[in-house]
Amino acid sequence: METKWLEDFISLVETNNFSRSAALRHVTQPAFSRRIQSLENWLGTDLIDRTSYPTSLTPAGVVFYEQALEMLAQINGARDMLRSKRAAAQTSIDLAVPHTLSLTFIPKWLTALEQDFAPISSRLMALNVHDAVMQLVEGGCDLLLCYHHPRQPVQLDPGRYDMLVLGRESLRAYARCDKNRVPEFSLPGTKKEPLPFLSYTNNAYLGRMVELILTDARTTLHLDRQYETDMAEGLKMMALEGRGVAFLPESAVTRELKQKQLARADDGSAQWEIEMEIRLYRERPSASRRGKAIVERLWEFLEQQQKSSSRKRRVAVSER
Repeated sequence: METKWLEDFISLVETNNFSRSAALRHVTQPAFSRRIQSLENWLGTDLIDRTSYPTSLTPAGVVFYEQALEMLAQINGARDMLRSKRAAAQTSIDLAVPHTLSLTFIPKWLTALEQDFAPISSRLMALNVHDAVMQLVEGGCDLLLCYHHPRQPVQLDPGRYDMLVLGRESLRAYARCDKNRVPEFSLPGTKKEPLPFLSYTNNAYLGRMVELILTDARTTLHLDRQYETDMAEGLKMMALEGRGVAFLPESAVTRELKQKQLARADDGSAQWEIEMEIRLYRERPSASRRGKAIVERLWEFLEQQQKSSSRKRRVAVSER
């Protein structure tokens, strides 16, 4: 059994709604339902009465709810106790980061921080977006770095979590260059000859961004889905092999664009791209969870850095 199954079940009891709980747990509804079923399979009994609406518990579910609360409290209590014993000696920052940003953003960002702030000891956890968010929510990391778009937001309570915008990232279509250094495939394709499409899986955050692009595009795209993965780096490697068109974060293809290995496959059209923010989150320190001193110093530095940049931009605008 996984502890997240307990958390899923408790959330479902509190909301009485699969869709609402799935959103709160940062997972698709089908995936959320599968996890509830996995818990039921592990227990060997039904917890949810699926013959009624709204969602209600079976007699076994009522009994297990109290047990789930107690088990989760004990697990979290043991974890917090053990972490508190080593917190004073810790000077390392634990970062939860989606796979793409761990490869494209983090190395340069940490290098810049060590030049402007101080040397940093860090531990990086490269995860999918959902698991990265849950690491922060469950106290498994100090900082969360992730993409954000208003139509696919990271739903963290602003009363509990602080946030800084560190940058912006464009997601666009790319394809391999031919010997004339032009893309081998170019949007939009035709109904008769659809373009081979290298796609993200349904549970990938960037996949949801691509769906927004396809939905909003003024021109219909004709794509033949031929390959799926949840990692942008995997799609990039397939694109470099000439296997089709892939929507990739701009920072992931900087070197390949300079070397003319890849090129934009959208003819420079803005209708087939989307811009995301790169955000940094932390749990706001409280009397019961003060956090690490190194994280507090870093956060203060980043806040001052952003305020300074904002002042400089305002002065530059006023002097025009």
